[in-house]
Amino acid sequence: MDLRSIAKAELHCHLELCFRHSTLVEMGSDIGIEVPSDADEFRKNWLITQPMADLASVLNRFLTIQKFWSSPERIERLTFEACEDAYEQGVRILELRYAPTFIQMNHEHLSFDDIHQAIVRGTERAKKLGMAIGLIGIIQRTLPLEVGEKVTEFVIANKDTFIGLDLADAEVGFDCVPFAPMFEKARKAGLHLTVHSGEEDVPEAPTFVRNAIEKLGAERIGHGIQIIKDQEMIDFVVERNIPLEICPTSNWLTNAVPSLDKNPIRKLMEKKVLVTINSDDPSIFGIDLCNEYQLLYEQYGFSQEEFDYCNDVAAAHSFISHEEKQKVWPRPIPNTK
Repeated sequence: MDLRSIAKAELHCHLELCFRHSTLVEMGSDIGIEVPSDADEFRKNWLITQPMADLASVLNRFLTIQKFWSSPERIERLTFEACEDAYEQGVRILELRYAPTFIQMNHEHLSFDDIHQAIVRGTERAKKLGMAIGLIGIIQRTLPLEVGEKVTEFVIANKDTFIGLDLADAEVGFDCVPFAPMFEKARKAGLHLTVHSGEEDVPEAPTFVRNAIEKLGAERIGHGIQIIKDQEMIDFVVERNIPLEICPTSNWLTNAVPSLDKNPIRKLMEKKVLVTINSDDPSIFGIDLCNEYQLLYEQYGFSQEEFDYCNDVAAAHSFISHEEKQKVWPRPIPNTK
């Protein structure tokens, strides 16, 4: 099966962790960071390719990559290249999400607007390739509520170039409910809503997902795989027609599942849960979206028809306007509104 040629819709990809090795080598010389040009050394010392054992070291690798998002010019280039790489993998509908607070950290010379306008310039260039691209703003739930309010106001003020709002970072110890007023404000402003939830393998995970949907109004759930342990929550998600944004390799690397062949994606599909296929943090994980398709083909026996089905689900539930995404999609897209 020619997996690269499959028309793909990706809904869950963090822009800040999309990059080309060659670009980091080049940029590193400009900002005083020595990036190994040897691919094996780079993979060993810069990427996350085995399940997380030490969260601190993982965060350090995230923060090292964050240092490269340090000027409007670099941000625009990294954004365009992320889109161009996705296009080469067959992605025709692409949603990219990013946290303005993460990019701005230790880059105080950059305002939220500086960051966002550079990202928009990168996506506008990429749209000329023949892609529909949308941006989702992320609130980091581990930061104070007033920071989340600032991000929400920024996303609403720029709703002509944002399609939605997301809540990300660790769930355990960081209840989503206090963010409900922000999500309601965004919804009333016409923005769509997705929430990272039900990723961590903890008993409360199904309840986390329910709160994300009932309290925050989430239209999609980032990850959500732990609902497999709760038939009532499965029924709830199916009844509400809520798709899951599943990221197979990421689920393994974050210890959400014990191995690459233990993801519940097929079981969820068998239970009529709407499933989409995504890469999450592709470059830092040393993968791309085609790797995820190869994994599902080899480990789970996915067929062409199943890949097309998952992509049609993603296309239908993408927050990008129906008219814009239909222009680049090979089949009619049902309008879910």
